[in-house]
Amino acid sequence: MKKYNPTTPSRRHMTTVDQGVISDVAPLKTLTQKLRTAAGRNNQGRITTRHQGGGNKKMYRLIDFKQREFDIPATVETIEYDPYRTGFIAKIIYQNGKRNYILASSNMKVGDKIITAEKAPLTEGNRMKILNIPIGTMVHNVEITPGKGGQIAKSAGAYTQILAHDDRYTTLKMPSGEIRKVLWDGLASIGQVSNAKYSLTIIGKAGRSRWLGIRPTVRGSAMNPVDHPYGGGEGKQKRGTRKPKTACGKVTGGRKTRNKKRWSGNLIVKRRK
Repeated sequence: MKKYNPTTPSRRHMTTVDQGVISDVAPLKTLTQKLRTAAGRNNQGRITTRHQGGGNKKMYRLIDFKQREFDIPATVETIEYDPYRTGFIAKIIYQNGKRNYILASSNMKVGDKIITAEKAPLTEGNRMKILNIPIGTMVHNVEITPGKGGQIAKSAGAYTQILAHDDRYTTLKMPSGEIRKVLWDGLASIGQVSNAKYSLTIIGKAGRSRWLGIRPTVRGSAMNPVDHPYGGGEGKQKRGTRKPKTACGKVTGGRKTRNKKRWSGNLIVKRRK
Protein backbone atom coordinates (compact mmCIF):
# COMPACT_ATOMS: atom_id res chain seq x y z
CA MET A 1 0.00 0.00 0.00
CA LYS A 2 1.13 3.55 -0.73
CA LYS A 3 0.81 6.19 2.02
CA TYR A 4 1.10 9.96 1.80
CA ASN A 5 2.55 12.76 3.90
CA PRO A 6 -0.20 14.57 5.86
CA THR A 7 -0.06 17.78 3.81
CA THR A 8 -3.86 18.17 4.26
CA PRO A 9 -6.37 16.53 6.64
CA SER A 10 -7.68 14.30 3.84
CA ARG A 11 -4.15 13.18 2.90
CA ARG A 12 -3.34 12.13 6.48
CA HIS A 13 -4.95 8.68 6.30
CA MET A 14 -5.38 8.27 2.53
CA THR A 15 -3.88 5.12 1.00
CA THR A 16 -3.71 3.75 -2.53
CA VAL A 17 -2.56 0.46 -3.99
CA ASP A 18 1.06 0.53 -5.16
CA GLN A 19 0.81 0.23 -8.95
CA GLY A 20 4.49 -0.38 -9.61
CA VAL A 21 3.70 -3.60 -11.49
CA ILE A 22 1.50 -1.80 -14.04
CA SER A 23 2.90 -1.20 -17.53
CA ASP A 24 2.98 2.41 -18.75
CA VAL A 25 0.91 1.88 -21.92
CA ALA A 26 -2.45 2.99 -23.28
CA PRO A 27 -5.21 0.36 -23.54
CA LEU A 28 -5.60 -1.49 -26.83
CA LYS A 29 -8.26 0.39 -28.84
CA THR A 30 -9.68 -2.72 -30.49
CA LEU A 31 -10.39 -4.21 -27.05
CA THR A 32 -12.10 -1.17 -25.51
CA GLN A 33 -15.54 0.36 -25.88
CA LYS A 34 -17.57 3.17 -24.33
CA LEU A 35 -20.41 2.12 -22.04
CA ARG A 36 -23.51 4.21 -21.48
CA THR A 37 -23.67 5.61 -17.94
CA ALA A 38 -27.17 5.43 -16.46
CA ALA A 39 -26.43 6.96 -13.02
CA GLY A 40 -28.48 4.23 -11.34
CA ARG A 41 -31.62 4.89 -13.42
CA ASN A 42 -33.80 2.45 -15.37
CA ASN A 43 -35.31 2.89 -18.84
CA GLN A 44 -38.02 5.12 -17.36
CA GLY A 45 -35.48 7.47 -15.80
CA ARG A 46 -36.31 6.42 -12.25
CA ILE A 47 -33.54 5.83 -9.73
CA THR A 48 -33.35 2.11 -8.96
CA THR A 49 -29.87 2.13 -7.39
CA ARG A 50 -29.14 5.10 -5.16
CA HIS A 51 -25.87 6.97 -4.74
CA GLN A 52 -24.61 6.52 -8.32
CA GLY A 53 -23.65 9.21 -10.81
CA GLY A 54 -20.85 11.42 -12.05
CA GLY A 55 -17.32 10.05 -11.95
CA ASN A 56 -14.39 10.23 -14.30
CA LYS A 57 -14.73 9.19 -17.94
CA LYS A 58 -13.63 5.61 -18.54
CA MET A 59 -13.48 2.98 -21.26
CA TYR A 60 -14.59 -0.61 -20.76
CA ARG A 61 -11.98 -3.28 -21.47
CA LEU A 62 -13.30 -6.40 -23.23
CA ILE A 63 -12.05 -9.23 -21.01
CA ASP A 64 -11.84 -12.80 -22.34
CA PHE A 65 -13.38 -14.80 -19.47
CA LYS A 66 -13.60 -17.97 -21.59
CA GLN A 67 -9.96 -18.32 -22.75
CA ARG A 68 -10.80 -21.23 -25.03
CA GLU A 69 -7.76 -20.97 -27.35
CA PHE A 70 -6.73 -24.54 -26.53
CA ASP A 71 -3.08 -25.68 -26.74
CA ILE A 72 -1.86 -22.32 -28.14
CA PRO A 73 0.85 -20.80 -25.90
CA ALA A 74 0.52 -17.11 -25.02
CA THR A 75 2.87 -14.47 -23.64
CA VAL A 76 1.96 -11.72 -21.18
CA GLU A 77 2.65 -8.39 -22.93
CA THR A 78 1.44 -5.91 -20.28
CA ILE A 79 -0.18 -5.69 -16.85
CA GLU A 80 -2.78 -2.89 -16.89
CA TYR A 81 -5.25 -1.03 -14.67
CA ASP A 82 -8.94 -1.51 -15.41
CA PRO A 83 -11.31 1.24 -14.18
CA TYR A 84 -14.29 -1.15 -14.29
CA ARG A 85 -12.83 -3.81 -11.97
CA THR A 86 -10.83 -4.10 -8.76
CA GLY A 87 -8.16 -6.53 -9.97
CA PHE A 88 -5.52 -5.79 -12.61
CA ILE A 89 -5.76 -7.21 -16.14
CA ALA A 90 -3.11 -8.64 -18.46
CA LYS A 91 -2.81 -8.21 -22.22
CA ILE A 92 -1.64 -11.47 -23.78
CA ILE A 93 -0.57 -12.38 -27.31
CA TYR A 94 -1.04 -15.93 -28.61
CA GLN A 95 1.44 -17.60 -30.94
CA ASN A 96 -1.07 -17.13 -33.78
CA GLY A 97 -0.90 -13.32 -33.26
CA LYS A 98 -4.28 -12.87 -31.54
CA ARG A 99 -4.37 -10.47 -28.57
CA ASN A 100 -6.77 -10.60 -25.61
CA TYR A 101 -7.27 -9.15 -22.16
CA ILE A 102 -7.52 -11.62 -19.27
CA LEU A 103 -7.65 -11.32 -15.49
CA ALA A 104 -4.11 -11.05 -14.10
CA SER A 105 -3.17 -13.45 -11.31
CA SER A 106 -1.34 -12.20 -8.23
CA ASN A 107 2.25 -13.05 -9.28
CA MET A 108 1.86 -12.61 -13.04
CA LYS A 109 4.62 -10.60 -14.72
CA VAL A 110 5.35 -9.25 -18.20
CA GLY A 111 6.98 -11.99 -20.27
CA ASP A 112 5.31 -14.92 -18.48
CA LYS A 113 4.15 -17.84 -20.64
CA ILE A 114 0.63 -19.23 -20.13
CA ILE A 115 -1.53 -21.81 -21.88
CA THR A 116 -5.09 -23.14 -21.92
CA ALA A 117 -5.38 -26.91 -22.24
CA GLU A 118 -7.39 -29.85 -20.93
CA LYS A 119 -4.37 -30.70 -18.80
CA ALA A 120 -1.68 -28.02 -18.41
CA PRO A 121 1.30 -27.55 -16.07
CA LEU A 122 0.27 -26.41 -12.57
CA THR A 123 1.68 -22.90 -13.15
CA GLU A 124 -0.04 -19.69 -12.07
CA GLY A 125 -2.05 -18.19 -14.93
CA ASN A 126 -2.53 -21.48 -16.80
CA ARG A 127 -6.12 -22.54 -17.49
CA MET A 128 -7.43 -26.09 -17.65
CA LYS A 129 -10.34 -28.42 -16.93
CA ILE A 130 -11.34 -28.37 -13.27
CA LEU A 131 -11.20 -32.18 -13.19
CA ASN A 132 -7.45 -32.11 -13.87
CA ILE A 133 -6.59 -29.60 -11.12
CA PRO A 134 -5.28 -31.24 -7.90
CA ILE A 135 -7.22 -30.99 -4.64
CA GLY A 136 -6.15 -28.05 -2.47
CA THR A 137 -5.22 -25.80 -5.41
CA MET A 138 -6.34 -22.15 -5.45
CA VAL A 139 -8.17 -21.20 -8.66
CA HIS A 140 -10.03 -18.16 -10.03
CA ASN A 141 -12.30 -17.25 -12.97
CA VAL A 142 -14.14 -20.55 -12.55
CA GLU A 143 -16.89 -21.63 -14.98
CA ILE A 144 -20.23 -22.72 -13.51
CA THR A 145 -21.59 -23.75 -16.92
CA PRO A 146 -18.89 -25.23 -19.21
CA GLY A 147 -18.27 -22.94 -22.19
CA LYS A 148 -20.06 -19.92 -20.73
CA GLY A 149 -16.94 -18.27 -19.30
CA GLY A 150 -15.74 -17.68 -15.75
CA GLN A 151 -18.33 -16.52 -13.23
CA ILE A 152 -16.75 -17.31 -9.84
CA ALA A 153 -13.81 -15.51 -8.13
CA LYS A 154 -13.10 -12.59 -10.49
CA SER A 155 -12.58 -9.60 -8.14
CA ALA A 156 -9.31 -8.42 -6.54
CA GLY A 157 -7.67 -11.05 -4.35
CA ALA A 158 -10.47 -13.59 -4.89
CA TYR A 159 -9.89 -17.32 -5.20
CA THR A 160 -11.69 -20.60 -4.57
CA GLN A 161 -10.12 -23.78 -3.26
CA ILE A 162 -10.73 -27.21 -4.75
CA LEU A 163 -11.86 -29.66 -2.06
CA ALA A 164 -12.93 -32.80 -3.93
CA HIS A 165 -13.77 -34.42 -7.29
CA ASP A 166 -16.71 -36.82 -7.32
CA ASP A 167 -19.35 -38.01 -9.80
CA ARG A 168 -18.96 -35.32 -12.53
CA TYR A 169 -18.83 -32.53 -9.92
CA THR A 170 -16.01 -30.67 -8.21
CA THR A 171 -16.54 -29.27 -4.72
CA LEU A 172 -15.25 -25.72 -4.21
CA LYS A 173 -14.79 -23.61 -1.11
CA MET A 174 -15.90 -20.07 -2.00
CA PRO A 175 -14.37 -16.80 -0.71
CA SER A 176 -17.49 -16.34 1.48
CA GLY A 177 -16.97 -19.73 3.16
CA GLU A 178 -19.80 -21.33 1.20
CA ILE A 179 -19.09 -24.82 -0.16
CA ARG A 180 -20.68 -25.62 -3.53
CA LYS A 181 -20.40 -27.99 -6.47
CA VAL A 182 -19.64 -27.14 -10.11
CA LEU A 183 -19.41 -29.41 -13.16
CA TRP A 184 -15.83 -30.61 -13.55
CA ASP A 185 -15.92 -30.14 -17.36
CA GLY A 186 -15.63 -26.34 -16.90
CA LEU A 187 -12.37 -24.40 -16.96
CA ALA A 188 -10.56 -22.58 -14.17
CA SER A 189 -7.35 -20.53 -13.97
CA ILE A 190 -4.61 -21.37 -11.48
CA GLY A 191 -3.84 -18.86 -8.72
CA GLN A 192 -5.43 -15.86 -7.03
CA VAL A 193 -6.69 -12.68 -8.73
CA SER A 194 -4.20 -9.80 -8.56
CA ASN A 195 -4.38 -6.66 -6.38
CA ALA A 196 -5.21 -8.55 -3.17
CA LYS A 197 -4.59 -5.43 -1.03
CA TYR A 198 -7.38 -3.49 -2.75
CA SER A 199 -9.70 -3.96 0.27
CA LEU A 200 -7.20 -2.07 2.49
CA THR A 201 -7.64 1.16 0.47
CA ILE A 202 -8.65 4.19 2.56
CA ILE A 203 -10.56 6.67 0.39
CA GLY A 204 -9.46 9.65 2.52
CA LYS A 205 -11.84 12.30 1.19
CA ALA A 206 -15.30 12.71 -0.28
CA GLY A 207 -14.01 13.93 -3.63
CA ARG A 208 -12.26 10.66 -4.30
CA SER A 209 -15.58 8.82 -3.98
CA ARG A 210 -17.07 11.26 -6.52
CA TRP A 211 -14.26 10.41 -8.97
CA LEU A 212 -15.40 6.78 -8.70
CA GLY A 213 -19.03 7.67 -9.46
CA ILE A 214 -20.24 7.25 -5.86
CA ARG A 215 -22.57 10.01 -4.66
CA PRO A 216 -23.14 10.95 -0.99
CA THR A 217 -25.22 8.74 1.30
CA VAL A 218 -27.71 10.49 3.61
CA ARG A 219 -28.93 8.86 6.83
CA GLY A 220 -32.59 7.86 6.80
CA SER A 221 -33.08 9.38 10.28
CA ALA A 222 -32.06 12.78 8.87
CA MET A 223 -34.90 12.72 6.32
CA ASN A 224 -38.57 13.66 6.50
CA PRO A 225 -41.22 10.97 7.16
CA VAL A 226 -42.31 11.13 3.50
CA ASP A 227 -38.82 10.19 2.30
CA HIS A 228 -37.86 7.31 4.59
CA PRO A 229 -39.39 4.97 7.21
CA TYR A 230 -36.84 6.35 9.73
CA GLY A 231 -37.62 10.01 8.95
CA GLY A 232 -39.17 12.66 11.19
CA GLY A 233 -38.88 13.44 14.88
CA GLU A 234 -36.71 15.95 16.68
CA GLY A 235 -33.11 15.39 17.65
CA LYS A 236 -31.64 11.90 17.63
CA GLN A 237 -34.76 9.80 17.34
CA LYS A 238 -34.87 6.02 17.48
CA ARG A 239 -35.57 4.04 14.33
CA GLY A 240 -39.26 3.64 15.06
CA THR A 241 -39.63 0.41 13.09
CA ARG A 242 -39.21 -3.09 14.40
CA LYS A 243 -36.86 -4.27 11.65
CA PRO A 244 -34.30 -2.29 9.64
CA LYS A 245 -35.74 -1.18 6.30
CA THR A 246 -34.68 0.46 3.06
CA ALA A 247 -36.06 3.80 1.88
CA CYS A 248 -38.72 1.79 0.02
CA GLY A 249 -39.80 0.04 3.22
CA LYS A 250 -38.34 -3.39 2.37
CA VAL A 251 -36.86 -5.38 5.25
CA THR A 252 -33.08 -5.39 4.91
CA GLY A 253 -31.88 -7.29 8.01
CA GLY A 254 -32.77 -10.78 9.19
CA ARG A 255 -34.43 -11.85 5.95
CA LYS A 256 -33.13 -14.29 3.36
CA THR A 257 -33.13 -12.79 -0.13
CA ARG A 258 -32.00 -15.79 -2.21
CA ASN A 259 -34.73 -17.37 -4.34
CA LYS A 260 -35.51 -20.82 -2.88
CA LYS A 261 -36.30 -22.15 -6.36
CA ARG A 262 -33.00 -21.00 -7.92
CA TRP A 263 -31.61 -23.82 -10.09
CA SER A 264 -28.15 -23.74 -8.54
CA GLY A 265 -29.47 -24.04 -4.98
CA ASN A 266 -29.17 -27.84 -5.12
CA LEU A 267 -25.41 -27.52 -5.75
CA ILE A 268 -24.75 -25.69 -2.48
CA VAL A 269 -23.32 -28.17 0.04
CA LYS A 270 -22.86 -25.73 2.94
CA ARG A 271 -24.18 -22.17 3.24
CA ARG A 272 -21.93 -19.29 4.15
CA LYS A 273 -22.07 -18.17 7.77
